[in-house]
Amino acid sequence: MLPPRPAQAATPLEDNRLIIEGYIQLANEMQSLLDPAFQPGGSSLVRPTWYGFAPHAAHAGGKGMLGAALALRIIDAARTWPSFSVGHALDRAGITGPARAPIASLAQELTLQGLPTDVAASLAALLSAVNVQVMADPRVLLTTASRFAWIYWHTPGFWPLDKAKAIVRTFERTLHESNLAIFSDIGGAGRLYLTWRQAQTSAVTGERVLTAFSIPGANLAEARLAYTYARAHAHDTPRPYQMDQLFPGMAWKSLLLAAFALYEEARVAPTPADRDALIAMGTNYIAWREQHDQAQPVFTPASPRADEVSRSALLEIISPALRTEFGTTVWTYEAFAATQPDRDGNPFTAPATEYNWAFFPDRWAGIMHAFNQVYLQPASVWVMPQPLEDPLALLSGR
Repeated sequence: MLPPRPAQAATPLEDNRLIIEGYIQLANEMQSLLDPAFQPGGSSLVRPTWYGFAPHAAHAGGKGMLGAALALRIIDAARTWPSFSVGHALDRAGITGPARAPIASLAQELTLQGLPTDVAASLAALLSAVNVQVMADPRVLLTTASRFAWIYWHTPGFWPLDKAKAIVRTFERTLHESNLAIFSDIGGAGRLYLTWRQAQTSAVTGERVLTAFSIPGANLAEARLAYTYARAHAHDTPRPYQMDQLFPGMAWKSLLLAAFALYEEARVAPTPADRDALIAMGTNYIAWREQHDQAQPVFTPASPRADEVSRSALLEIISPALRTEFGTTVWTYEAFAATQPDRDGNPFTAPATEYNWAFFPDRWAGIMHAFNQVYLQPASVWVMPQPLEDPLALLSGR
């Protein structure tokens, strides 16, 4: 799906730009199947497919990579000459605007926990491109600072800047690898499907997808089972989403095949309500494949790298600040956590700090919450994200 890279390897943010562009193209083509009046660059009131969500989710990941790039700028500058203060370190990274004050507060708190100034500023900068305003809650601020301090003191190495760089690189790799894994798998399947569909000379239906289209690794019998179940239960409340309980032992690529069949069935559904219900079921199937099989091994690898910190522990730190702009609809993990039961019953613990994006059930529940929020304003996703510039690439003239 990605075009050939130049001789000088692309940065994570440069890959992110290409991935977002690829997702936008897929989103437009998929939406045109469901809404014949839709035009790329326009809008649609028809419920978006998974591919309509994907550019925005990838952009949110890109913002995390942007925070990592700014953190690396602080670290690289400090190797030449240490910063005089937190403010000086943030100046050298070009961190300004509304994000600066909460980032500075977090960095100052980290210095109180014994971290050197540039290390504190670099770790705080990881949050500079996400929902850093969550740090206005002192409970989140103190919890985040203590978790950052813990992971710093437990990072192997002697030199403070090397320890900070290991943390930043772990975060950057985690986002980049998950971005690539999901795009290669689900983006690749989407392109394979659309290419097959364009070659068909007779009408494409859900049944025809199940009998004439195939995805390597998918099982036709399993895909038919998932497809049949979705058609029977698309209007259930809540919508079925615990796929491991519904289809134990299923080869999860079968869900991709079932989802494409459901999108075709939605295209000819008798009512808008039926159409939207089938779209949502197909999207849940794809999202499960995305998160369960592609993202989870990246977030909690079976064999962690020796030069990294715990990815799960690092994502727990970042979780309260997660934010995705689905066009004009803004979803935050803080808002999601506020709708959930208080896990520890302690009013001095912020709900958003009680969840971990690396833990599949926590992430899955948040994603279902985000989908339902967007379904209330389906046209919002068609305000597509703008590309993010890599500050390190700009400095090097790339």
